[in-house]
Amino acid sequence: MFEKSWPQMSTTEAHARLTAPGAPFEIEEKVIRGVPTYTWKNAPATLRDVFLNGMRFKDREFLVYEDDRATFDGFGRATLTLAHRLLADGVSKGDRVALIMRNLPEWPVAFWAGQLVGAIVTPLNAWWTGPELAYGLADSGAKIAIVDAERLTRLNEFVDSLPALENVYAARLDESQPHSKVRRLKDVIGPVNAWADLPALALPDVALEPEDDATILYTSGTTGKPKGALGTHRNMTSNIATSGIAAARNLVRQGEGLPELDSVMSSQRVSLLVVPMFHATGLSATLSPALNSGGKLILMRRWETEPAMRLIEQEHVSHTGGVPTIAWQLIEHPAREQYNLSSLTTFTYGGAPCAPELVRKITEAFPNSISGYGWGMTETTATFTSHLGRDYQHRAESAGPAAPVGEMEIRDPIDGSTVRPTGAVGELWVKGPQVVKGYWNNPVATEETFQNGWLRTGDLARIDEEGYLFIVDRAKDMLIRGGENVYCLEVESALYEHPDVMDAAVVGLPHKTLGEEPAAVVHLRPEGKATEAELRAWVAGRLAAFKVPVVIAVWNELLPRNASGKVMKDELKKTFAGRADQV
Repeated sequence: MFEKSWPQMSTTEAHARLTAPGAPFEIEEKVIRGVPTYTWKNAPATLRDVFLNGMRFKDREFLVYEDDRATFDGFGRATLTLAHRLLADGVSKGDRVALIMRNLPEWPVAFWAGQLVGAIVTPLNAWWTGPELAYGLADSGAKIAIVDAERLTRLNEFVDSLPALENVYAARLDESQPHSKVRRLKDVIGPVNAWADLPALALPDVALEPEDDATILYTSGTTGKPKGALGTHRNMTSNIATSGIAAARNLVRQGEGLPELDSVMSSQRVSLLVVPMFHATGLSATLSPALNSGGKLILMRRWETEPAMRLIEQEHVSHTGGVPTIAWQLIEHPAREQYNLSSLTTFTYGGAPCAPELVRKITEAFPNSISGYGWGMTETTATFTSHLGRDYQHRAESAGPAAPVGEMEIRDPIDGSTVRPTGAVGELWVKGPQVVKGYWNNPVATEETFQNGWLRTGDLARIDEEGYLFIVDRAKDMLIRGGENVYCLEVESALYEHPDVMDAAVVGLPHKTLGEEPAAVVHLRPEGKATEAELRAWVAGRLAAFKVPVVIAVWNELLPRNASGKVMKDELKKTFAGRADQV
């Protein structure tokens, strides 16, 4: 597959070529909030510019969901129609518009409608329970919520307790709701297949700048309470070039020329989007680049492997991924040979621990494809480091180098300032145009995490001599299950609320496809009689399903702790050493 000697140039040389003056990924320095920061000179200035770029592809299909199909033109008309309704509702620049639904065609319409009127769009985790969603709405002070029918059912009992919430628009709602705040979204924008018949309205006359607030994406911290990462337009649009340069770097290091970079002239990229759009990966690294470059997004109600293979064959999908789980399940499904999956050319993923053997398995199963892996977090608006193709094969345990606009340092985890030498393990700090401003209404957490443009990630890592990042562990007490963050303290707190529980700890167990799964160890009070099933049901009634421990062991003694009083979780993991689904 690779006939030329590799690499033809170093990563540093490739970046220099791709970012030089006049090059497609040219870099310029801007002062952002008083901090000199490298930025992409040719990136769209705001999310409105991303929307306008998408309107160049008028007759191309953009969104496909079951029997619904929307062109870029239809999407644009629906978005502008909803934007004008938001203006009529009194939404003004800086107001929060919450977005809570599964991956439906209405999701990007709602997102860009909010952006076009200058709102801070606040996507909430559609897997959250009613109380969790109510917290997000209250904390953000959302004026409008755009939801689907399922989320509305969870929220109904909380609507009256949210005084800032003035209107709720519900997608896929068959009947009108008796609550005066709730309206059917379909009554505003109509059904998906009729969006092209909506009138062509003008863009709202709202001044937007790259450093204006654009999004609040919630992520939990060590306190267990979700924190809203406040992102700007520049944060969001930076990911378009960040994603593109990884592919370009792979080509030039192989000695090949760049592909056609004018999206109007190039063939359409068709992506099967199986990660939620409320995640930074789904929104910033997938949805926004697709709109900007005229890509097509195939949506699924939920991930199921064989229906996904059917869609790949029918829609000639060229790209999928998101988390390693997706690739593993496609590779190992017994019916894979029954489907023509030859259109697949790219698998990219991150968001969960990844077995190095996965890149080899993908190459064996899909010999015409390349795979890629990267690292990022909500606070970096998704992708910060990434690599694919031969780069990834050469360093399968690495998350790749930072994009040229990004800077990384490995610092002493204790003092947070001493920079450690190349190859040494320490805490990862990052800086760049992708790093968000801070946490919404949380100055204490902001001060702890964001310092002079640098983000303290909480991840333990090392960087090799060529600038490639290797994640070693997470300093924060968190595990990742199939791309979903599970914060141990939050689950432990739910267990502690049970009257029978005296002591509790949550650990991550390795899982071949999901990366990790939560497991718990509890010590009951002397009179306690709670069973494993009862405790799992207890947590399920309080937290989203992906946070519920897959197994809970009951210990007859207090959990082991070190001299400082911290639970020795490595000892607890030995309790589950014999589980058959570990790899």
